[in-house]
Amino acid sequence: MDIKFGFADTSRELVIRVAGEQDAYLKQVNDALANNTQLEIEDEKGKKFIVRTDRVVYVELGSSSQHQVGFAGV
Repeated sequence: MDIKFGFADTSRELVIRVAGEQDAYLKQVNDALANNTQLEIEDEKGKKFIVRTDRVVYVELGSSSQHQVGFAGV
């Protein structure tokens, strides 16, 4: 699943690919935004991210779909 953060005053986004349930991350993000605290997230490869929530404009949580590559014989 991908978590995409949009920040104020910049057109760049931060996309973190995580393993786990969407509802658990949704609660974690909502709590951090409501309390204006830092958000700590670990990605699929074990890298840790600390996101300051005071500049977050939007967060998009969703399943990343696997793109098929190549040709399929019918």
